[in-house]
Amino acid sequence: MAASSSIQIPSRLPLLLTPESVLLPGSTMRASVDSPRNMQLVRSRLLKGTSLKSTILGLVPDSRDPPSEQDPLPPLHRIGTAALAIQVVGSNWPKPHYTLLVTGLCRFQILQLVKEKPYPVAEVEQLDRLEQFTNKSTSEEELGELSDQLYKYAVQLVEMLDMSIPAVAKLRRLLDNLPREALPDILTSIIRTSNQEKLQVIAIRPIRRLAHIPGALEEEEEDEDHDDIVILEKKIRTSSMPEQALKVCVKEVKRLKKMPQSMPEYALTRNYLELMVELPWSKSTKDCLDIRAARILLDNDHYAMEKLKKRVLEYLAVRQLKNNLKGPILCFVGPPGVGKTSVGRSVAKTLGREFHRIALGGVCDQSDIRGHRRTYVGSMPGRIINGLKTVGVNNPVFLLDEVDKLGKSLQGDPAAALLEVLDPEQNHSFTDHYLNVAFDLSQVLFIATANTTATIPPALLDRMEIIQVPGYTQEEKLEIAHRHLIPKQLEQHGLTPQQIQIPQDTTLAIITRYTREAGVRSLDRKFGAICRAVAVKVAEGQHKETKPDRSEVTEGGECREHIAEDAKPDSISDTADLALPPEMPILIDFHALKDILGPPMYELEVSERLSQPGVAIGLAWTPLGGEIMFVEASRMDGEGQLTLTGQLGDIMKESAHLAISWLRSNAKKYHLTNASGSFDLLDNTDIHLHFPAGAVTKDGPSAGVTIVTCLASLFSGRLVRSDVAMTGEITLRGLVLPVGGIKDKVLAAHRAGLKRIIIPQRNEKDLEEIAVNVRQDLNFVMTSCLDEVLNAAFEGGFSAKTRLDHFNSKL
Repeated sequence: MAASSSIQIPSRLPLLLTPESVLLPGSTMRASVDSPRNMQLVRSRLLKGTSLKSTILGLVPDSRDPPSEQDPLPPLHRIGTAALAIQVVGSNWPKPHYTLLVTGLCRFQILQLVKEKPYPVAEVEQLDRLEQFTNKSTSEEELGELSDQLYKYAVQLVEMLDMSIPAVAKLRRLLDNLPREALPDILTSIIRTSNQEKLQVIAIRPIRRLAHIPGALEEEEEDEDHDDIVILEKKIRTSSMPEQALKVCVKEVKRLKKMPQSMPEYALTRNYLELMVELPWSKSTKDCLDIRAARILLDNDHYAMEKLKKRVLEYLAVRQLKNNLKGPILCFVGPPGVGKTSVGRSVAKTLGREFHRIALGGVCDQSDIRGHRRTYVGSMPGRIINGLKTVGVNNPVFLLDEVDKLGKSLQGDPAAALLEVLDPEQNHSFTDHYLNVAFDLSQVLFIATANTTATIPPALLDRMEIIQVPGYTQEEKLEIAHRHLIPKQLEQHGLTPQQIQIPQDTTLAIITRYTREAGVRSLDRKFGAICRAVAVKVAEGQHKETKPDRSEVTEGGECREHIAEDAKPDSISDTADLALPPEMPILIDFHALKDILGPPMYELEVSERLSQPGVAIGLAWTPLGGEIMFVEASRMDGEGQLTLTGQLGDIMKESAHLAISWLRSNAKKYHLTNASGSFDLLDNTDIHLHFPAGAVTKDGPSAGVTIVTCLASLFSGRLVRSDVAMTGEITLRGLVLPVGGIKDKVLAAHRAGLKRIIIPQRNEKDLEEIAVNVRQDLNFVMTSCLDEVLNAAFEGGFSAKTRLDHFNSKL
């Protein structure tokens, strides 16, 4: 580049006003042209066949104040830069404008403005002649010292960058070839400076310019010392992360320092280092190991659940005796609405630990657990590491919700990725793909929840300690409703116990006739509907002073108003017709219950369904809890076919074939014949076996005894007892095998009002988990063969031949 002292510019220059940028001599920039004056200048001087190289423009920074009618030309800066336009690019979108590529030649000073329209032209004086600015008192030696010092600072600044990058090496060579008087302008355009700082460099003399730029470099270096990267490096070195992680972070910091900020990897590396600093490598909370206080807290938060509370207290006791106990992996398995998730929160509160919930339902990518490798765009750590970053400690309570609903896709199996997380022998060195270093999860207390263990892979199930959380009995629901649900709904709806009263009889009616579930979610919603209806009455009573007209209300909203001479005055059915505000508390009786919730959803229909032969009641287990299941059979003339309907799975189809085969082989023993009187039950007879609720898929090994009883009733013409339900699998020889889910099945029978339960003999041990009051209401019959099942299912027993026929001997 030629020295500025060798450049000669015209005495008059057209002025291009640049409000958003400042051009320095020796540098190149792009200037946007969209104002009328500037566009007219470009059209007149640059686009009318004139060579660009012969046209010198004067670029002058103008003020940001908009021009007024009195002063149409904005105030100009006194010092400008003469420039050559190298390139002109025009565009019509989003509005007509030009973009100029200009390079600075030298400074000039505006002497006077010659004309303003159509574009400004000024008489100027060239300033970049060294002899014009050198002070007489300043020696050439002093200027040389300042130039050398500036050159030294510039070389130091460039050598801080990565010299292997071609652009950096080219810049280093450029510094050696530049004239020393051009260094201030070139360096100011290279380093990060504001327009205001560039204006200061344009306006000051060369001697002050040489002294001013090193100060700017020192300030830049000082900013570097306090830069975020330096602070981040200090955090890394003072953190308590393991040695392996520290080595990785130090190595990444060194790479980050040599990396230009424009590289995409710069942001990725910096995000990685910030995450490593934020992770709680050694930060933990102190456990509150007061066993008595923990027992009281668990009892106050949750009613019943004795088995689960016992396991939590055991963990606390062992933790108190041994501080370095590894966190157990508990899995709460039970139907929805029984409080599995809320127990997890209570455990965290009991321990005084942080709580974090991770919803796994529908997760089908193993990267959600293990994280993505940092080579991918948009990579991030997995949910485990993200959870630790969120809670900020390394010993929280992690609730892995709905672990039985993990999916599987082309992106891998997340259940397999959980194996290392939930293995106490491996999770002390859990490696997330994003971190790529080991993190200790052994102090984390993992609690998983599931509705069933059937869909959990066996390898993952083996890592966890299964704790069954069965459904609630009617008495437990009653207690939970008045301890927890009703006070919570009153608070949510702005009501007080002085305004609404729900007796236990009403609660029991809701439990038996409006909800039939293992948990209490539907029950909670019913109380919410009652509170909304009462809230309407209370609000009307506060704002009305006259007696309202009688009104019928819709389902789920207001209450229908009743008038009866012998009705109680504090019932919600009657308070609407009394002087408002209504008398408090409003009593929720059965009539009000019917008005609010509608007709009962569940009626006791067992005796009606068993009024004909060929019907029996079985017990089934589902992920939503236990249920009673009707089995119906009929026969008609045919060719000996067996028809099964009701969306049955393979296991139940096999049970049906076993049942009919056993009955055919024992037909003479029990005097069972078909319609034609034949002991072959399928001779000229078709049998249709149906399981109602055909839209629901049914499968499982517990319907064998029910099918045998149903078919025995069909062929014998006798009715099965209406208070009997049964469960058990059978063999071809007539043995009764044990099944699972006994507690849930028994509670379902109890909810339905059944009194006699037939279960396999080998399931007798499972009755210990059932509450004493439920066992007292029921009559359990333990059976080991189908003979005992049939005798217990029919009134008066099921007769059979007790001895073989005698034949006369020929001897």
